[in-house]
Amino acid sequence: MKTRRSFIKKSAAAGTGLLFMPDLAFGENLKESKLKVGLIGVGLRGTNHLNNLLLRKDVEITALCDIDPARIDLGVKAITEAGFKAPSTFGKDPYDYRNLLAMKEVDAVIISTPWLWHVRMSVDAMKAGKFTGVEVSAANTLEECWDLVNTHEETGSHLMILENVNYRRDVLAVLNMVKKGLFGEMVHFRCGYQHDLRHVKFNDGKQPYGGGVEFGDKGTSEAKWRTQHSLKRNADVYPTHGLGPVATMADINRGNRFVSLTSHATKAIGLNNYIVNHPQGGKEHPNAKLKWKQGDVITTTIDTAKGETIIITHDCNLPRPYSLGFRVQGLNGLTEFDYYQKRIYIEGLSPEHQWEEMNTYLEKYDHPLWQRFGDYAQGSGHGGMDFFVLNAFVESAKANIAPPMDAYDAAAWSAVTPLSETSIANNGEPQNFPDFTRGDWINRQPYNWNKDTF
Repeated sequence: MKTRRSFIKKSAAAGTGLLFMPDLAFGENLKESKLKVGLIGVGLRGTNHLNNLLLRKDVEITALCDIDPARIDLGVKAITEAGFKAPSTFGKDPYDYRNLLAMKEVDAVIISTPWLWHVRMSVDAMKAGKFTGVEVSAANTLEECWDLVNTHEETGSHLMILENVNYRRDVLAVLNMVKKGLFGEMVHFRCGYQHDLRHVKFNDGKQPYGGGVEFGDKGTSEAKWRTQHSLKRNADVYPTHGLGPVATMADINRGNRFVSLTSHATKAIGLNNYIVNHPQGGKEHPNAKLKWKQGDVITTTIDTAKGETIIITHDCNLPRPYSLGFRVQGLNGLTEFDYYQKRIYIEGLSPEHQWEEMNTYLEKYDHPLWQRFGDYAQGSGHGGMDFFVLNAFVESAKANIAPPMDAYDAAAWSAVTPLSETSIANNGEPQNFPDFTRGDWINRQPYNWNKDTF
């Protein structure tokens, strides 16, 4: 184990700046052979990854796996119409993905399946020696979080959590502001996932989106599985879109770590109200009789080793505009930003006690990755950030080095779900975070933000 962990530390150091190395981006340093990628799960998210991979010259998609034959057919069609060889396909049963992992023609895999499959597939992929990318959230329980870390350390195979919001243009610009000291020493952060998902959690059983009141066996797409989490778990089940960017700003697992959290949940009435008032529902609909467990608004507060606090909000079952609700606050000022509001206050630079619009700051601190590759990113999905997260995955896999968001990040960020669940069940009782790095967070270095990296 000591030798294996030593190897992992060395490879992690080699990959420290990969997220921010434009010279490695978009296949400019190609290996002689292309990276051979297999996709496990080609639903809406997996198909997005597929389409972006097809734009690269340094990747070959050699295998697809999905238990829905229609999704496999769509994926194969996209690959062959793009002029590439048809991939091997798998999906005869839920465990046929293991036959994909046995292929020598697969170097790396991207897992875009329902949450409950993420860890078992990631563990099997790492044991098979594949460079593994897993969609968010990565894990559901503390045991699963440890499974990701332990398997990574035992096998030496790398895992990347595919958190695309870390690459949002304004997020990277604010990260740049943090690292350049604009806000001074950091004190407090806020973030969350505030997104009306009622139309995603329910549909008519025929179309993936567009409304309805059915889910589970009668649903399609995410309504087949995601809604069950709201029915059975009172927890922040989807923390990483907000927490991932904030964790990077706070150097979590790299000189800092999450220490403990407390969580509280409101009553759960939003989904019942949606069903009762929907044209396809009503008070007598069977789903109107269900007792939903997940509180409509869940608030979690994290304490860090360096003394910052982080407030995370999960709000997906009530009517509202989309927002991740970012707030980044330090000794010298703060910013609050989302898609609808971008404002900043810096003591000594802003008018006294007055917010400024932050467009000029976003332009000044625009990250070099976006400056150089913004044109490539257009149309890749989610405002362009899907290009950057996939690019980091591919370049990390080609070099076989630690990705910018690794197994330790996947574990720490995802641990919010089970810890919040326990805290809520015990009236907000504090819950301690495991140290998934086993003390190595003290020595692990933050990502390199010097001019050479830019």
